[in-house]
Amino acid sequence: MKGSALQERTFRLQSFDWLKSTLAETVVVRPRKFFNEGLRVSFRATTAKKQITPFTDRGKTILLEIGGRVRTSVPRVVVITGGSAGLGRALALSYCAPGITLGLIGRNAERLEDVAEACRARGAEVVVGSVDVRDAAALQAWIFDFDSRHPIDLLIANAGVASTLRSSDDWEGVSRTAEVVDTNLYGALHAVLPSIERMRNRRRGQIAIVSSLAGLRGMAISPAYCVSKAALVAYCDSVRPVLARDHIGISVVMPGFVRTGMSDVFPGNKPFIWSAEKAALFIKKRLTRRRVEIAFPFGLTLGLKLLRLLPAAVGDAILGLLFQIPRRNM
Repeated sequence: MKGSALQERTFRLQSFDWLKSTLAETVVVRPRKFFNEGLRVSFRATTAKKQITPFTDRGKTILLEIGGRVRTSVPRVVVITGGSAGLGRALALSYCAPGITLGLIGRNAERLEDVAEACRARGAEVVVGSVDVRDAAALQAWIFDFDSRHPIDLLIANAGVASTLRSSDDWEGVSRTAEVVDTNLYGALHAVLPSIERMRNRRRGQIAIVSSLAGLRGMAISPAYCVSKAALVAYCDSVRPVLARDHIGISVVMPGFVRTGMSDVFPGNKPFIWSAEKAALFIKKRLTRRRVEIAFPFGLTLGLKLLRLLPAAVGDAILGLLFQIPRRNM
């Protein structure tokens, strides 16, 4: 009995020594391997229960909604409204290249075809649509038809008109104000909303809405124009977090003075004016970087943003000196 008990005790001690040496080797000598193996087992167990995607984590979704910057692929199919002249024409020429499909929308069929031919000469495939952006049904039908054949990667809602007070006794009545708002605000939405509908189904896409620095602060010389552009800024700010959930990026473009037919309508000083070609390249570069706000030139942008911090009466006085309404002829 004593011999048997002694043998059993010796066996237990040997077993304990073996276990202790094994644990020491695993935990002390190879702690990193032991820890990593544990993490792998834990991760496999977690992922087996729940399929992990970038949007199953509510925290990541909230960050996307706050930032609004959505990673998008390089656009191969680009649609531009107001593509027959000015900034729209310059944007079309900046995007055209072999392998690119352009959809150009404008009212002037002859000028639109001239731009299309220039883009085709550079290797792009071009589809034109002679559509008035104020016609919601016609524009939606054109966009749906185009998108069915060429899924849109990037839509640039650029079409717009300018309006200013010609003299101190001039006034923008109902018809003039409605014409500007119908083109600048509703015309943009008529293009944007059908495009968003298709992009949400694909869960990808990019939208750019061309507003203006005039949307940052109203000016007495162009009330209707300012209100239409300010509404576009507010719209982009409103829908950006919602569209981010569907991987759709939206940017608001706020140019200052650009040397086009629209700027010719504006009387008086045009500080920091850019060429249409320079503006188009700047916009394209910033859209590639997925900037949610594209405002230029810097000096005018900074000045208008600082102006918003001043009392309204002071801001009115400064803008009144910079952009004077022409006096009526006596």
